[in-house]
Amino acid sequence: MNGVNVNGVFRDPPGGRKAVAVWSIGVAVYFVAVIFRTSLGVAGLEAADRFHVSASALSTFSILQLLVYAGMQVPVGLMVDRLGTKKVLTLGAVLFTAGQIGFALSPSYGMALAARALLGCGDAMTFISVLRLGTRWFPARRGPLMAQLAGLVGMAGNLVSTLVLAPVLHGVGWVQAFAGSAVAGVVVLIPLTLFLRDHPEGHEPSSAGVAGQGFVRRQIRDSWKEPGTRLGLWVHFTTQFPAMVFLLLWGMPFLVEDQGLARTTAAGLLTLVVASNMGFGLVYGQLIGRRQSARIPLALGTVALTATLWASTLAHPGPHAPMWLLVTLCVALGTCGPASMIGFDFARPANPPERQGTASGLTNMGGFLASMTTLLAVGLLLDATGDNYRIAFSSVFVVELLGLTQILRLRPQALTRERTRLTAAPAASASPAASVSASPAPAESPRRAPA
Repeated sequence: MNGVNVNGVFRDPPGGRKAVAVWSIGVAVYFVAVIFRTSLGVAGLEAADRFHVSASALSTFSILQLLVYAGMQVPVGLMVDRLGTKKVLTLGAVLFTAGQIGFALSPSYGMALAARALLGCGDAMTFISVLRLGTRWFPARRGPLMAQLAGLVGMAGNLVSTLVLAPVLHGVGWVQAFAGSAVAGVVVLIPLTLFLRDHPEGHEPSSAGVAGQGFVRRQIRDSWKEPGTRLGLWVHFTTQFPAMVFLLLWGMPFLVEDQGLARTTAAGLLTLVVASNMGFGLVYGQLIGRRQSARIPLALGTVALTATLWASTLAHPGPHAPMWLLVTLCVALGTCGPASMIGFDFARPANPPERQGTASGLTNMGGFLASMTTLLAVGLLLDATGDNYRIAFSSVFVVELLGLTQILRLRPQALTRERTRLTAAPAASASPAASVSASPAPAESPRRAPA
């Protein structure tokens, strides 16, 4: 978020080349974390064979990883606010690298589960830290674009899993592929420890909100009290999970076992989801950066589009959906990641700088709770129905409906409060006595009314 000067008045960070360099180090760590997180998505069938497990047991890998990730979001947000970005990112890189190595060498299902939990713990520390770097090093008006760019780089990590790890896995085997990929975690630790800085010189955050007794309770209470934080969580919850479930575990089995596609063709469609995500990420970031009124229409439009195409695919009368429909579905799933980033654009202006980590953690928890729930539902329904993917994937609609009701419920209150804050911000910033706690800086320029 914005820095403050000695009088307590908010002051934008300068941005520039140094900001790009520091931010790029953090994004590189996140990039590697996503490679490790999504590596199971291209190895689901191999994992089932290696550990001799059923569909529901296979889904437990991703569910446990996401459970740890989601459960860590608020603690990580508090850690980022209290300890700073560098310490948290470093710990995260060590943990997810150890988890990837452990997964490569695990001889049993139980040990492999423990390794994925460790990986999820480290992974959980990356994205919130990168968001914090963006708000500490770049002007607030660039917040939506920097968040979308971070998400885009994360999807590039997913692309590496699909295009690089999958053929390596089939070529050299399980241990060599997963252990070899863990080297990337060691590589990113070097610039992280040597060159990353939490904030530009002269833009140190206030220590008033991150010290004293009751810190944890106060941070969570004040963040959750903001309607913008809760709206951000539900936007993230509703938009992210359809693509996450597809890419993280069930996309490859669905395309190969239910749709009868070759592995190479299925891998190409997974790649299409990632490529579409990267393209839409740039579009969504530019649209929201220029016009905040696009936030809700983009979020709701994404949900409507993905639900319509999933319904068309699952309800197709033939034994297999036509290729054009599968391609269209995969392109549409690419909008889910960029739409989920809109959640942070509601939470960011609702909270002052010293609460940004906690608020981001609460928001980021939403999509992973939805993904975890749907991953489990699909696995259980597949086992219960004899691998009927049409019934299993219908659980997507139930989760989307829950999220939509919450978005529509919270939207009026959150946007009214945001308009009030944007109107009051210029007057508060003009006063030399303005304090950090009294005038949280908006994440966007007040020249456009939010909607």
